[in-house]
Amino acid sequence: MSTLNRLVLWNVDHTLVDVGRITRDAYAEAFQRIIGRPLVRLAPTPGRTESEIIFETLAFNDVVTTDDHLPAFFDALTEAFASRRAGLREHGRVLAGAREAVEALAHVPGVVQSVLTGSLQPNAVLKVSELGLAGHLDLAAGGYENGVYSKAALLELARTRAGERHRARYPESATVYIADSPRDVQAAHIAGSPIVAVATGSATAAELRAAGAERVLSTLADTNAVVGAVADLTRI
Repeated sequence: MSTLNRLVLWNVDHTLVDVGRITRDAYAEAFQRIIGRPLVRLAPTPGRTESEIIFETLAFNDVVTTDDHLPAFFDALTEAFASRRAGLREHGRVLAGAREAVEALAHVPGVVQSVLTGSLQPNAVLKVSELGLAGHLDLAAGGYENGVYSKAALLELARTRAGERHRARYPESATVYIADSPRDVQAAHIAGSPIVAVATGSATAAELRAAGAERVLSTLADTNAVVGAVADLTRI
């Protein structure tokens, strides 16, 4: 791989880590706190931003939404995750090959890594930090849920942030998103960047190919395949 400025953006949940139990518990606590009754049904989460999950969860549970719900839920979810810091280490897990892939890409000249996630920034940072993945990720350059932007817009924002922080230019063709859902494939394409899709979430490899992913891997376990995919997709 030649020395070029490349930006690799990682989805967090079901791509790097599995913290599903903590997520469900945090949502249940936030829902009880804000709505005043138990959560019955949580909306699907793959490829979605926190605001999408919150609004659909409210609808599933027959709650009429107001402008106050979203900021209240953001605060409650942040507090619920923070109180479960130890639980992230106990019940969460790093997915097969994720740690090795992040470490390998960190040694490729010209590559900067960050995250692009639908999670709130404090929660995303907790997930990767508590599970030991933060060391090679420039988390300040990432794209996170902020109540306004889609994942495609967040990808563009992450490119801008990374460029400012590293005094480099990261065009669409030199930015690779690594994620696990068809919605993530769509977001990458809207933003004009290629994607390496991994079938570690709820979507199958066939579904990810049908969505148009440039590369599809069954897992991240083959480190060389991950690094090679990034190299192939960013030959600019």
